[in-house]
Amino acid sequence: MFRDDLLKGKRYLVTGGGTGLGRVMSERLLELGAEVAICGRRRQVLEDAAAEMSEKTGGRVTAHQVDIRVAEAVDEMVGEIWQGGPLDGLLNNAAGNFISRTEDLSPRGFDAIANIVLHGTFYVTSACGRRWIAEGRPGNVLSILTTWVWTGSPFVVPSAMSKSGVKAMTQSLAVEWGPKNIRLNAIAPGPFPTEGAWKRLRPQGSSEVRSDMTHRIPLRRVGKMSELSNLAVFLLSDESGYITGEVVNIDGGQWLVSAGGFADLWALDDAQWHSIRDTIKAANEQDKSRRG
Repeated sequence: MFRDDLLKGKRYLVTGGGTGLGRVMSERLLELGAEVAICGRRRQVLEDAAAEMSEKTGGRVTAHQVDIRVAEAVDEMVGEIWQGGPLDGLLNNAAGNFISRTEDLSPRGFDAIANIVLHGTFYVTSACGRRWIAEGRPGNVLSILTTWVWTGSPFVVPSAMSKSGVKAMTQSLAVEWGPKNIRLNAIAPGPFPTEGAWKRLRPQGSSEVRSDMTHRIPLRRVGKMSELSNLAVFLLSDESGYITGEVVNIDGGQWLVSAGGFADLWALDDAQWHSIRDTIKAANEQDKSRRG
């Protein structure tokens, strides 16, 4: 289905491309002939990932340290990438999330998610879009959402709100930028377990929180990374050239039978929520120490 030279000569930017799903999708783009720029906040993580992916695939990967919450920094980074040649596509993958009762959520906690997912995604999309439009070039934007954009989800309200905003951006700009030959689509994945996300969404602070969600997925399993990366490749390739403004869910049917996947957390008491909060806080502190 995917020939080896499918993306030959194409250049893509993947936000959050050094870890998790972003890295998996970046590697698949490289395997099919693309050149990939990855960006994120942790320089060493990015540089290590770029070196490892390049060695494995033989493709060209560049690493760019940036905080996508800062519009000026994003524009500067995209400008630097453009100096090596214009991008053909953007994969908005960078995100953040954690579970919390909304009454326990501080404004700072809300902003920590919204500034990355909503603001950051718009900043990168705008920086690329403005350049494509100015140069009269086609463009392609693919954003990673969640199925919560249709159902909402308890206990992850900042993410549900922000991802819904990105869905609205995708559909709005698909119409506004369509005449300029710029396509925008999105993927709404279900459970594709990664270490970073699972530490904050399925922490082990309470035995009542089940990391095995397959009992509520009609296909009775979590997703395979290859399934997600191949869908991303298809939507970023010219083979899907007549598709725009779409959000494709890939979740084994989960969203059809549950609202966001966290409704089972209703059963937790105050002590269990405190335990979960402590576990997430420890994970955040560990990440901060790694970033130095």
